[in-house]
Amino acid sequence: MQITLKIFRYNPEVDSTFHYETYTLEGEETDRVLDLLEKVKGYNDGTLSFRRSCAHGVCGSDALRINGRNYLACKVLVRDIGTNITVEPILGMKIIKDLIVDMEPFFENYKKVLPWFINDSPLPADGKERLQSPEQRAIFDEGTKCILCACCTTSCPSFWASDDYLGPAALVTAHRFIFDSRDEAASERMEIVSETSGLARCHTAFNCTLACPREIPITKLIGELKIATITGKIE
Repeated sequence: MQITLKIFRYNPEVDSTFHYETYTLEGEETDRVLDLLEKVKGYNDGTLSFRRSCAHGVCGSDALRINGRNYLACKVLVRDIGTNITVEPILGMKIIKDLIVDMEPFFENYKKVLPWFINDSPLPADGKERLQSPEQRAIFDEGTKCILCACCTTSCPSFWASDDYLGPAALVTAHRFIFDSRDEAASERMEIVSETSGLARCHTAFNCTLACPREIPITKLIGELKIATITGKIE
């Protein structure tokens, strides 16, 4: 099977602007886009730059814009998108080189929602873990699946328009801790997401939910945060 791969290229050290380069490869319908990129780098052009690590949809490092939509390159197959494939960096981020973008602003926004467990109360009398029921866990379980790939945030038009917007990934993380019955910083996080750079910037476009490779219902979780800010109830 012949596959045509059109790849966004940009090296700020030598290029004044970006361009695309096209490669024709032999492949199979079961090849992943990541496999094709590896072929190009290994056999056609060793200067091609892109991120990858686990190659199994766990690390989230190979998020790319493929045929106009965000995917993990390791999780999308040729049979799913066809033999004419355009690969670009995710949008809204500064390009470092080719398909690699600067993720620092994304992680800075993520840190703003205090993405760690906060509980200063003494341990239970038996000195063991803080317990919660399966029902309590189910309330925030979906948000724990996030792998911080940024597919959601970089598919969001509100983020494209304003890079100080916390973004869907940060808001999902806030939801994960705010609705955790063991955590004690819900009110502090609610103040953070209620600022102008938070929930108010979400216009329910649903791009984030469609882009999520972990199938997290992101728009639903953000909606639950919005309701909590109005009612003052976290349940």
